[in-house]
Amino acid sequence: MELILRQDVQNLGFKDDIVTVKNGYGRNFLIPQGHAHLATSSAKKVLAENLKQRAHKEAKVVADAKALAEALKAIEIKIFAKAGGEKLFGSITNIDIAEALAKGGQQIERKFITSGIVKRTGKYTASVRLHRDVIVELDYEVVAEKA
Repeated sequence: MELILRQDVQNLGFKDDIVTVKNGYGRNFLIPQGHAHLATSSAKKVLAENLKQRAHKEAKVVADAKALAEALKAIEIKIFAKAGGEKLFGSITNIDIAEALAKGGQQIERKFITSGIVKRTGKYTASVRLHRDVIVELDYEVVAEKA
């Protein structure tokens, strides 16, 4: 079943992508939830025309995302957490990374930050998706708080 996505769907595609999914997933989840609609030949033509008109605006958005990526790379991120030796009391998640970026002056929604759950001190890498074409890798360090 071919569908046109109305919004970004994680692990499937981005808005206005034409994707092929199994019939049940499309009929029972994507279409009723409003995430997609059927990709008929007329809908494909309308989508192609809309994408053509939106191409110029999209170039500006990508340029802004690349400028933000350069600004993010310039920020040095250190996250302080309570620890007993190397092991943290708790964990560091994308929420903590988003808060550290906010302290550095850049507001990024946490759903766009991908990083594993960190339970030890050290240096790690997180990826931030600013646009479908712009993904930046951020290095950050987890440091034990001094009591």
